[in-house]
Amino acid sequence: MFEKVNPSHPDKIADRIAGALVDYAYAINKDPRIAVEVLIGHGHCYIIEESNLEEMIPKEFIEATVERITNYKHYTVNYIQEKQDSNLAKNQENIIKCGDNGIFKGVPVTFEERTLTKTVEELYQQYPYDGKYILDNKSNRLVCCQSHITKYGMNNFKSMLGPAYYSHNIDINPLGYWVGSPDVDTGATNRKLGSDMGLSVTGGGLHGKDFSKADVSLNIYAWLKAQSTGQEVNISCAIGDTEVDGHLYSDIVNIAKDYIASIGGFERFAEWGLLR
Repeated sequence: MFEKVNPSHPDKIADRIAGALVDYAYAINKDPRIAVEVLIGHGHCYIIEESNLEEMIPKEFIEATVERITNYKHYTVNYIQEKQDSNLAKNQENIIKCGDNGIFKGVPVTFEERTLTKTVEELYQQYPYDGKYILDNKSNRLVCCQSHITKYGMNNFKSMLGPAYYSHNIDINPLGYWVGSPDVDTGATNRKLGSDMGLSVTGGGLHGKDFSKADVSLNIYAWLKAQSTGQEVNISCAIGDTEVDGHLYSDIVNIAKDYIASIGGFERFAEWGLLR
């Protein structure tokens, strides 16, 4: 079984806002330390940032980012910046080290994950609205909860699913028409890690953090290694480690940096996660 949400799901909107702020931090600081949490819904967006940035990210930029990503103008933005803890900051003074404890797992992408991800990405081109999908090949079932589909659009939507699902029992909007957005639901960072990572989920969130954070760099590294080797990868680390899995942590960070750069930044990364 696998569930995939699209970039307009409220939780992904929160991830994308957090990613945009991390992108901004890297634009003004070569090596920032930043962690961003976003909670959005019902006209309000709450953002807490812990960082080593000398100045707060301009509220005008944050408000414009929230408006751009939500496509709504009426959100009240509440932004709080706190300085990174001084003891934690010392961990990274001379050489980049693991910014946290953690366990990480990389698993080769399954057929279900690859199939459903491709379908959701294609559907999103025509229906760029809140959507959530489940594929369960064991029970031969596909569940599509896609907002902004009228009963007149159901047949067109079903035809877009293609031959991969001809033998499936397909449920489209079991409760009927709906309109999804952060005005209907709330969104928070790192609530859709199953969608982002599939079977590779452990405990660390991918979004709203700089590369020093193991949740970012080691999750990316473990996932890439699993895809390359075709084998499950299991890694643990302690805060302050300079070597992990036989590599300098700084080299693992560079692998993660190259990956994020190839996608187009943290905001783009947040749209689909590692499964894209």
